[in-house]
Amino acid sequence: MNLDRLRVYLLQKNGTTEEQPFGPEALVFKVVGKMYALIAWEETPLRITLKCDPDLALSLRDQYTSIQPGYHMNKKHWNTVTLDGTISDGEILTFIDHSYDLVVKMLKKSDREMLETSPAS
Repeated sequence: MNLDRLRVYLLQKNGTTEEQPFGPEALVFKVVGKMYALIAWEETPLRITLKCDPDLALSLRDQYTSIQPGYHMNKKHWNTVTLDGTISDGEILTFIDHSYDLVVKMLKKSDREMLETSPAS
């Protein structure tokens, strides 16, 4: 999975913005102002940090050596995935969907309704 494909996939999600609040070395993707993905885009291989259900996060860490507790994040709710080719692109996209969905689920009802009625990017 390369940076361009990641960015396109993330930015097509409804309400998503790309920011750099932590400096130029980290691309942060937010939905209605809430972060759901962070890419260490200057790293080789790339790393992406994603929100994850705590039980699933532990299971994924046990299953894949390339998934670690979220770097500089709450280790219970975030995983950092090293994109070294050991996890399929499809699975990575599924992890992104899960992160986005978790964040959207926690938004205020009015924000969720706004996302549902706005056209997809």
